[in-house]
Amino acid sequence: MSWQKLQPAPDNTHHLRQNTPAYEQRFSEVLAFHPPGLAAVSLNDKAWHIHPDGKAAYPQHFQRTFGFYEGLAAVIAVDGWYHIDSTGTAISPQNYAWCGNFQGRRCSVRNTAGEYWHIQPNGKEAYAQRWCYAGDFRTDIAVVQADNGYSTHINTQGEYLHQVWFLDLDVFHKGFARARDEAGWMHINQQGKPIYKHRFTAVEPFYNGQARVECFNGALELIDETGKTLVQLRPALRSEFAELSADMVGFWRTQTIASAVELGVLDNLPANTEIIANNCRLTVERSQRLLRALAELALVQQDTDTWYCTERGQYLQTKHPLTLAGAAQEYAGAFTSMWMSLSEALKCDGQWQKPMIFANVANDKQRRERHHQMLSSYAQHDYSEVLTVLSLQGNENVIDAGGGLGVLTNNLLQTYPDMHVTLLERPEVIAQAKLQIPSNPHLSYLEKDLFSDWETDADAVILARVLHDWDDSDALHILQRTHTALCSGGQVFIVEMLLPEDNSAGGLCDLHLLMATGGRERSLSGYKDLLAQANFKLSAVHKLNALPSVIVGEAE
Repeated sequence: MSWQKLQPAPDNTHHLRQNTPAYEQRFSEVLAFHPPGLAAVSLNDKAWHIHPDGKAAYPQHFQRTFGFYEGLAAVIAVDGWYHIDSTGTAISPQNYAWCGNFQGRRCSVRNTAGEYWHIQPNGKEAYAQRWCYAGDFRTDIAVVQADNGYSTHINTQGEYLHQVWFLDLDVFHKGFARARDEAGWMHINQQGKPIYKHRFTAVEPFYNGQARVECFNGALELIDETGKTLVQLRPALRSEFAELSADMVGFWRTQTIASAVELGVLDNLPANTEIIANNCRLTVERSQRLLRALAELALVQQDTDTWYCTERGQYLQTKHPLTLAGAAQEYAGAFTSMWMSLSEALKCDGQWQKPMIFANVANDKQRRERHHQMLSSYAQHDYSEVLTVLSLQGNENVIDAGGGLGVLTNNLLQTYPDMHVTLLERPEVIAQAKLQIPSNPHLSYLEKDLFSDWETDADAVILARVLHDWDDSDALHILQRTHTALCSGGQVFIVEMLLPEDNSAGGLCDLHLLMATGGRERSLSGYKDLLAQANFKLSAVHKLNALPSVIVGEAE
């Protein structure tokens, strides 16, 4: 009996040949026949494979069986997942937490630790590397994802195809792969390069030279391989007029959030409107209006008569460990005032001068506490993975230069008990940090300006969100001070957001730094140039799941 013409019955209990049952047996579930002419079936919590006549292909049973691909099938047994051949024999004694199907003589597997890799048809690993995720091979290329959440392509030997990493990635189809960076989706070639400059909300693979894409305004289009629009399939769902208007009234959101923090609305939740009005000294009617606006911002929600903070809104409560209450007031107050001089700051003949933000913060106790708490919350949120990529042994002398309230300092001391860490900061910041960092004999404080002589040596220096506060000449000066503190071969770890080289992401952050500190965001090439001028060699770059990356320089 030819298995190619057999199809699962509508109730999936048996197979049909031209609407006629192929055999008398009935199962709980059947799958389609695959080469070499076997189908996966199950009955009463037992699973196996059958021939076209319904007879078992081998004597043993499994918990679950899947279809044959390239002559091998994945099965689940009591002791785990593995692959069998057409006789029911395991291809190797190795078991897994999960198995995929073979394609291109490679198969993705996962162990109990959550690590992925590919195996060969004999069960042996195709390479030694382990991944956070590994997809199927197509035309000898597969997508793999690193622990930092970024993905790239590898060949069947586990070698990088192009060493370019993306937020999301697909396998190649017709010579191009769908890829997503911080700016959106696009198509790339096998060198990992975008084939056009545009970015989209979503893209489909190319078919005969054209691909269907969704634009950020909701329009659907067909584009060619240069990114040119061929046909508009659906007009924009959102008008550019409305989008621009929404951008221009962004201060509505900023001021609403800051007022809610200042009035203590979020700290009084959960409560009904009348209680909030009474506790925050508001009229009931205007309390309701403010709460409605906060609900539109997804910061609060109402259940019957009671208002609750959403998960997002909880970050604005002053007792939250990652509170952004201070940040809300900074953005709505001092930072807003600074931004009002943007036009003057951009003029070639303008009279603008960069603000003395660190001195201004130092001289205002209330703002100082608020400002550094804001920086500390961002650090706690964004620095959780920094230590995982630092090439430290654990017994070094490390300077956390410009380390604020010492989030990284404390993390280092907790992770490496034998390490000595020096927190270098302005005197008023160190006074505030001492109230938050537990006492530790391996901790030292150095009340210094970044530009003065540090008068101390170290094996490594961390500059976490420090250099972006300064223009190139000042940043170079700080790196030179860093170099003086290090011996030959010592390392500097620069924790910063990197501007992409091929799109405009991060442009607003860059302008904010100009107006707030006179500093700037930089691309990798910008930091590489600064390192070279300060006699450092760029030795590594690590992308993290959070916003910043870690740039590693070695003192020459």
